[in-house]
Amino acid sequence: MTHSGAVSELRRTLGVGDAVVIGLGSMVGAGIFAALGPAARAAGSGLLVGLAVAAVVAYCNATSSARLAALYPASGGTYVYGRERLGAFWGYLAGWSFVVGKTASCAAMALTVGAYVWPEQTHAVAVASVVALTAVNYGGIQKSAWLTRAIVAVVLAVLASVVVVCLGSGESEAGRLSVGTSGGVGGVLQAAGLLFFAFAGYARIATLGEEVRDPARTIPRAIPVALGIALAVYVCVAVAVLSVLGADGLGRAGAPLADAVRAAGVPGMVPVVRVGAAVAALGSLLALILGVSRTTLAMARDRHLPGALSAVHPRFQVPHRAELAVGAVVAVLAATVDVRGAIGFSSFGVLAYYAVANASAWTLDPAPKARLLPAMGLVGCVVLAFSLPGISTVVGAAVLAVGVVAYGVRRRVAARGAGGR
Repeated sequence: MTHSGAVSELRRTLGVGDAVVIGLGSMVGAGIFAALGPAARAAGSGLLVGLAVAAVVAYCNATSSARLAALYPASGGTYVYGRERLGAFWGYLAGWSFVVGKTASCAAMALTVGAYVWPEQTHAVAVASVVALTAVNYGGIQKSAWLTRAIVAVVLAVLASVVVVCLGSGESEAGRLSVGTSGGVGGVLQAAGLLFFAFAGYARIATLGEEVRDPARTIPRAIPVALGIALAVYVCVAVAVLSVLGADGLGRAGAPLADAVRAAGVPGMVPVVRVGAAVAALGSLLALILGVSRTTLAMARDRHLPGALSAVHPRFQVPHRAELAVGAVVAVLAATVDVRGAIGFSSFGVLAYYAVANASAWTLDPAPKARLLPAMGLVGCVVLAFSLPGISTVVGAAVLAVGVVAYGVRRRVAARGAGGR
């Protein structure tokens, strides 16, 4: 199913540099500030092995996404690829997983901003940040790219200073980096599933496919570059923090990076790390709202969501109704619910989304060599999804089931309507 020229398309303004920055803004976000502690609790001394497993699965997914994005450079990412390669249902399932899971992630990131900026007024700050970033996105993709560039620069500077402080302190011990599997294979896989959440942002580049210049060339170049930079940053930060706190200390840490600089003997760095975490969460939130609104646009074009959400602003060339709708839902969630502890299912949804991406990429080329990475990515996504904490898997599967029921009901209503004419 291809779209006719009657559909209002978005403006192609993003180059390779912009695409890399948006991918980095999505990845080097709050995940690295929040995911290390739970991952260390799960994997123990196998934390770095878990990080490596997450990186391999992310690389397979990124390669599949890049190949598909070059072929189908439209808004919506895997929703579009699944629809075109596997059929309408699989595309819908990917889109549903992404929109529902990432909407919860948006609210969680907004609350993370609030918790770091003004803990006593977490919900108020969260809502204000959603409103502000929705306004930035409404003004056009270039404004979003400029703000993301500034955010990425601040976050990388803070993370670099954490690495320097930790590795340069007398508290740093190489012996704490001994790689084992004290958490067992299950613990390592659970850590990989949790850390995968921190890698998942490279899909934002593919989701924005309709706003990238020369997408067949730009997207396959931007995705691996963004993923490579993020992996290098994560490895440096994980090694630095582990060398000071050790796996057990990191597993007990409430705010791992802040606790690490305090343990390294530089408590004056703690406020800097808090600011870095707040800015990183803002960057993640900005990119998430971008991604969810573009997938909402694509699903609205196919009437899986209300058709009114497919409108493109004539001046700013953005899906303005989709952006406002996403912003409104996230603001309500951020004002009323604390979903920070309940977003494990977001990882489940994202892994389901990438499973569809890999299955779609599998169909591109029958040669065994070309199918190796999509096969590894698909198996990796399924294994990591079911290695997540039990409640995350159950809630994630339930959310997918609700989506399947909604799809079936909609199909029956549409068929009845067609039969009545």
